[in-house]
Amino acid sequence: MSEYTDINEAIREFPRRKARTLRFGSGAPRSARVVGDGSRALFLRSDGPEDIVTALWMSGFDAAGEPCEVVLADPRALLADADDEDVPAEEKARRERAREGGSGIVSYSVDAAGERVVFTINGRLFLTPIPASVDAADDAAAATRQLAAAAIDADQSAFTPVLNPRISPDGRHVMYTTGTRLVVVDIADDGADDHIAAIADVDARNAAAADAPWRIGLAEFAAGEEMDRYDGFWWAPDSRGVLYETYDTTPEPMWYIADPANPDHPVPGTRYPRALTRNVDAYLTRAALAFDEDGRCTGVAASADVAWDREAYEYVAAVSWTGGHEPLVLVQNRRQTRDQVLAVAADGTVRVLEEHANDQWLDLVGGTPAYTPDGRLVCALNDMDADTNRLTVDGRAFTPVGLNVRGVLDVTDDDVLCVVQRDPALLPDVPAVWADTADGHDARSFDVVAIAYDGAWSPETAEPGVWTMSRGERGNVVSGRMMASPRTRVSHCVDVTDTVAADGEPVEQSWAVAVLSDDSAEPGFAPNVTFTRMGEHALHTAIIAPSESSPYAHAASLPVLMKPYGGPGAQQVVASQAYYWDAQWWADQGFLVVTADGRGTTGRGPKWDREIFEAMKDVTLADQVEAVHALSDAIASLNDAFAALGETRRIPAPDLDRVCMIGWSYGGFLSALAVLDAPDVFHAACAGAPPTDWTLYDTHYTERYLGLDPETYRRNSIVEDAPNLRRPLMLIHGFADDNVTIAHSLRLSQALMAAGRQHTFLPLTGITHMTNDETVAENLLILQRDFLYDALGMR
Repeated sequence: MSEYTDINEAIREFPRRKARTLRFGSGAPRSARVVGDGSRALFLRSDGPEDIVTALWMSGFDAAGEPCEVVLADPRALLADADDEDVPAEEKARRERAREGGSGIVSYSVDAAGERVVFTINGRLFLTPIPASVDAADDAAAATRQLAAAAIDADQSAFTPVLNPRISPDGRHVMYTTGTRLVVVDIADDGADDHIAAIADVDARNAAAADAPWRIGLAEFAAGEEMDRYDGFWWAPDSRGVLYETYDTTPEPMWYIADPANPDHPVPGTRYPRALTRNVDAYLTRAALAFDEDGRCTGVAASADVAWDREAYEYVAAVSWTGGHEPLVLVQNRRQTRDQVLAVAADGTVRVLEEHANDQWLDLVGGTPAYTPDGRLVCALNDMDADTNRLTVDGRAFTPVGLNVRGVLDVTDDDVLCVVQRDPALLPDVPAVWADTADGHDARSFDVVAIAYDGAWSPETAEPGVWTMSRGERGNVVSGRMMASPRTRVSHCVDVTDTVAADGEPVEQSWAVAVLSDDSAEPGFAPNVTFTRMGEHALHTAIIAPSESSPYAHAASLPVLMKPYGGPGAQQVVASQAYYWDAQWWADQGFLVVTADGRGTTGRGPKWDREIFEAMKDVTLADQVEAVHALSDAIASLNDAFAALGETRRIPAPDLDRVCMIGWSYGGFLSALAVLDAPDVFHAACAGAPPTDWTLYDTHYTERYLGLDPETYRRNSIVEDAPNLRRPLMLIHGFADDNVTIAHSLRLSQALMAAGRQHTFLPLTGITHMTNDETVAENLLILQRDFLYDALGMR
């Protein structure tokens, strides 16, 4: 329940509250997954709404059948300096790629049986036994310990930093990388010392170059930022081998991210995969591990480089290794128009199991490729003929036309658990559980469904929202957000059905459900959102009007604030209340806020996604212009509909003589583009971290949409448009941004200066692409508001 009784007070406090609570995420359960048979689940949660130090928790049911949550590992109890985090640079980079803003225990790894979990705190490696029930949790928490602490401290040059630890499936070993070495820790029992050994390294390769360009066991920048692949090594299911990546960063350009506020600080170089330049040179190695008579890993018994066509397929996009099967590797060509699914033998030779092609690009779908336990191959398919992103099993499409698959969560011999978005035009009928909310199960809703290999499917989530799920044999965890609640809902569900009744007849399935506690703050208001479809392209649009108690609630008309992301691969009009909190704050500052998802923003099938191919600039701007032009009629129709229903609410008319745009990243690009190329429609803009020159952005993202022709990059960049500026523009950028570097905004600003065009530039010292400093995050909203007030004459 919100602590605010007055919405206006909540709106006034919103910038500060948002900044101090990690966007209202602190204190909420996250990263939840079932362990063992599913009767237990692990999750992360900090102690309160302004606490960013997350602890490891377990959910389960006690002997009386009551739901319980118990802490397994508390960083503050384990390390005195848990609040003063100083993690290795490589871990900071991984967190930046994963958009991780918390500290403490931010990720964990569990063995196959669900008996042990490993994690790092402040760069130190820890192990916690997972109890068989919540009743034994105290003993497990007391048994948490550092692994190989003495050996690591004694030889830090060999064994640190501790990066990305992964416990072996059998729970007896932990592997991690230092960046230049793969290290195995053998977990000792009965109080003995853990054994530690480096099993592979890149020292010989690094010795040839002064800047040590080789890395082992890490995911390269493009993998983490664009492919959602954060691992660089993978345990064999029998815990006797490993598949690992090494890569040479030398081919990539060297970039220097300076800190101008501290000119005495040296500027270390970093490699960045700039579009139209070379990527890292990546290798995979399959190794069998050697063990002594005590079961301790002594090194590599045999190894072989994986022999795929590295010149034709330079991206290692995904890796999976399941029991009873060879490891699967998905590789892509540079343009991402072709891929191969490879099975890797022990000697490094490969078999090409499937090949796929698309004239524009192939999408990566998390969780694919994958084997079923009985050996069938599940892959992703951009089915252009059916206009649906589907799955195949052994090359045959089996998921329904009209269910766009966004990610695979679990694969069994019976079905595939996945996240989907429904296209109502192609799949008009819905299951009974969706009947009352059928209109909401479209591109806005990320639903979890189970799809059998004969195409039959059933929903695992009922209400439209943004959902995910972890499934076990006896239980599951469903996590997500929806429009009806400001908080994340995480439910641990366990099957407690007796197998048979006393008379031997089957009994109805019975579930015990525990909703995990959420200690996060609430914004104190519910967004006043109306969803509609607008324009020639029926754009999914959210219109956010002032709250009922706002001074602007009954205004006849209001200036329009367009607030898109608008770029490929990401949506903003989704069925989650959290997406509209910022927008509601803006609405209560006196704006009619509009977010429209144009072509390329996913959720509506592969043809929709690919309409931006080689024309991101023109198409994405055209759709925002289309939304503005359609806005008056759309609002008039909505108000007529409200009146016909006897409702008193009314959306103020849009003042199309005062239209502005704000956005971050691609949304920042689109905002700057709006005032440069459509000044008759957009009258002011605030552009945050805009990628103004696409030759400065990374290979995997940019070349997917723009290809390899430099002329296409020139057409889609906006630096040359600088002389067009005749509207107020604020540029905002962090000096420490290693994703969209500040060079983007500096080049546009320089071009604006050369053209004599006045503009405002707000550089942010020490700020990355996440803007995770609370003071900066708070003041950014206020400074942008005041700039737009002045630009539009709203004072």
